[in-house]
Amino acid sequence: MSLDLESARALARAALREDLGEKGDVTSEAVIPAGMRARGRILSRQALVVAGTEIAREVFLALDPSLGWSALPEGTEAKAGEILARVEGAARPILAGERTALNFLQRLCGIASMAREAVREVSGTGAIVLDTRKTTPTLRALEKHAVAAGGASNHRFGLYDAVLIKDNHIRLAGGIAEAVARAKEAGLQGPQIEVEVEDLEGLRQALEAGAGRILLDNFTPEKAAEGVRIAKGRAAVECSGNLRPGFLRPYAEAGADFLSLGCLTHSAPASDLTMEIERVGEAETTARGR
Repeated sequence: MSLDLESARALARAALREDLGEKGDVTSEAVIPAGMRARGRILSRQALVVAGTEIAREVFLALDPSLGWSALPEGTEAKAGEILARVEGAARPILAGERTALNFLQRLCGIASMAREAVREVSGTGAIVLDTRKTTPTLRALEKHAVAAGGASNHRFGLYDAVLIKDNHIRLAGGIAEAVARAKEAGLQGPQIEVEVEDLEGLRQALEAGAGRILLDNFTPEKAAEGVRIAKGRAAVECSGNLRPGFLRPYAEAGADFLSLGCLTHSAPASDLTMEIERVGEAETTARGR
């Protein structure tokens, strides 16, 4: 998904307020001359997929719009030691934005890297890797952007843009058939209605009720294959429930159309990044991304 720049700017400013408070960067203000100019390089300490450069840029520009910025494209695969981004200008705002920019980048590169790993694992099967709504509050747009940068796809953004009838809906509505019937009464068509099921009997009930997409929750690969066979030609099949890279191929080979992974946004490890800052004019390491 594309990143809305206005939203990114608002998030960048909020993150900076958290770090700078009312007094600002008291250390840099005390020890760095106001007129000093500097150049910063953000480097990867590991192989990763680049994501988050737009929000990192907005962090620095919020502090000083005159800062120069360049970065590798989102989705680029970078090796350990590569320069991901460069910023140049007044030293104080570069120092003030360093940690906030790195916090965004390390989180989003981690998500993109895990998404790329998942997509590679199921390559050639036709299965599509999806994210979920298990995101950090207020950071969903950024995290789903990172998923897309890694090559995976976005599921619904929120409760407002797709119907997914889950176990609690079913329990409160009085059953799968009743829940689907009510969704249809609300004007929804079969392809717009997804139902989460916990067993093959629930799958059969959802199909009979007219659901157009079935979410198999916590199925084994063998049970998922049976579910795909039952649903073939009647509904698309999505598998979910503690799926993560390293355990995806059997579900993809079972014939699932979609694999939804909450871990992409709630458990991706942060990438290891660092930022080196030097006075303008001092020797600079030659590396890709110059």
